[in-house]
Amino acid sequence: MPPAGAESPTIGLDIGGTKIHGVLLGAEGKVLASARCATEIGPDGVVAGTSSLVQRLAAEAGIAVADVLSIGAGVPGVVDPQTGTVSHAVNLGVIDGSFPLAARLIEALGLPVVVDNDLNVAALGVAHLTPERGEAPLDLAFLSIGTGIAAGLVLDGVMRRGLGAAGEIGHLPLVPDGPVCPCGQRGCLELYGSGSALERMWPAKAGGDSGLPTPARLFAAAEAGEPAAVRVRDTFVGAVAAAVRILVLSVDPRQIVLGGGVAALGEPLLSAVREALVRGSLDSPFLSSLVLGERLRLAPVDVPIAAIGAAIFARSVSTT
Repeated sequence: MPPAGAESPTIGLDIGGTKIHGVLLGAEGKVLASARCATEIGPDGVVAGTSSLVQRLAAEAGIAVADVLSIGAGVPGVVDPQTGTVSHAVNLGVIDGSFPLAARLIEALGLPVVVDNDLNVAALGVAHLTPERGEAPLDLAFLSIGTGIAAGLVLDGVMRRGLGAAGEIGHLPLVPDGPVCPCGQRGCLELYGSGSALERMWPAKAGGDSGLPTPARLFAAAEAGEPAAVRVRDTFVGAVAAAVRILVLSVDPRQIVLGGGVAALGEPLLSAVREALVRGSLDSPFLSSLVLGERLRLAPVDVPIAAIGAAIFARSVSTT
């Protein structure tokens, strides 16, 4: 059990469509245990897999599940953080109606459980891993570039949820007469600046059979000067740069952190987006004054930021 006088640890879970990643976080924010498992699709499967993972984390840390203070979970879809219910989480098999995830996990584990959107807790995780600069509260947008593109927001040290749609910038129309988006609009940002957009614009046959992920194949071909690859890369990078401008011109965060699967490209992506922002500001003293590129950085690599953020969320709720 935790040492006498020490605060109990919390567990954070990042529940995705293919895997669940969990961490057990000590009172001082140190990761004491980490584990992952494949996601079992459907409400019952999610509860069973999550419960098993919690038990593994406690065992790895050498404590009983009962010694855990609380559990936080980040999930895709629309989440009511007050009740812990989830809806429209298609990747988890939650299609019709809502799923009372928090209540089901409380029943299974006998511990307090809180649930929020995965991008919200990822933003908290990034904020936790960001060194404080002076006395100003952390102020950032976590721009996730994965299957879609959206942002989690921590503004002046406080998570911004709105009524559930805060940060859903992927569904802002970028090209008014563009193709139809699954959301029903046309030309949404997500159709140009996401991993699924790259798969559509640069299919496997276009980049050979190198075995590399599509973003890496595309950027390599563009770097080699292949005209079609250059066009697709520039379209994609331009859309990500547009997302950055949207975030700055709407909520003006001090930092914008690039994460998600496509951000595994690392420095080539960061440099390309910064260059696109500079080019887009050349004719605008106003945009130039916002130093957009200087606000960008990459999320930590190989760090379970959403799971860490979920554990922090659990502690913040338990101690208020």
